[in-house]
Amino acid sequence: MSFSLGPVARAAGYRLIAHETIDSTSTEAIRLGLEGDPGRLWIVACEQIDGHGRRGRPWQTPSGNLAASLLLPVPGDSSTTATLGFAAGLALESAIRAVAPALGLPSPSKGRLGGGNRLQLKWPNDVLIDGAKVAGILLEAVSPPSGRNGVVIGIGVNVRQAPLDLPYPATSLVEAAADVTADALFEALAEAWVEQESLWNAGRGFAAIRDRWLTRAAGLGAPIAVGLGTEVVRGTFETIDEAGRLVVRATDGVVRAISAGDIYFGAAASVVH
Repeated sequence: MSFSLGPVARAAGYRLIAHETIDSTSTEAIRLGLEGDPGRLWIVACEQIDGHGRRGRPWQTPSGNLAASLLLPVPGDSSTTATLGFAAGLALESAIRAVAPALGLPSPSKGRLGGGNRLQLKWPNDVLIDGAKVAGILLEAVSPPSGRNGVVIGIGVNVRQAPLDLPYPATSLVEAAADVTADALFEALAEAWVEQESLWNAGRGFAAIRDRWLTRAAGLGAPIAVGLGTEVVRGTFETIDEAGRLVVRATDGVVRAISAGDIYFGAAASVVH
């Protein structure tokens, strides 16, 4: 693999540290942030042996897949930091379309969750192809002793192969008939990120990010179940609000804004308990 930054990312002041194999790109980015690295730094690898997703769940990144983490400084008021995940989702979706244009086309596949395209974004931070997960995004805060807060945006993409024995459908770009390499996808991602970060504009542009995200949202307007610990909320996925929360009109007619939870669509929504 030969990872590199494109001209747009370099001109925007981004830096890159590339590894063939690493324990976790996000763990490394957090370590560097705590040691005082100023950020705007990509850590990337094509094999990750100890990656993690939401709630500490393991995320497998065998050789040929993509693990990338971005260390960013955040404004003093970090209340909008969580909305960076939506900007990252848009950047990744744009990058996948750039290197595999066919995935951005409409598809009659029964696996897709509403909308017309094969490639969709699932709240809060997953990317789907025909309803199966191909990528995940995780945000983690960094608070160094200097007081200069930061965030690490961890991105894992199944480029060559998807993990087995998962409790949800998963796929890879290659399985979806996209002849893509991890290094080509990373360069497209780093380039696309510059546009989305500029649009996000320290949270001031989230309304525009939100509008874009909703046009690519999986399951919008469809039945949904949201697992909240011991509670399951059932209803219809209506939108996301100005803070990025999932807005569900529950079956009892009450509208709820949900900050975190496990979501299920279609047949899975009817059986989860």
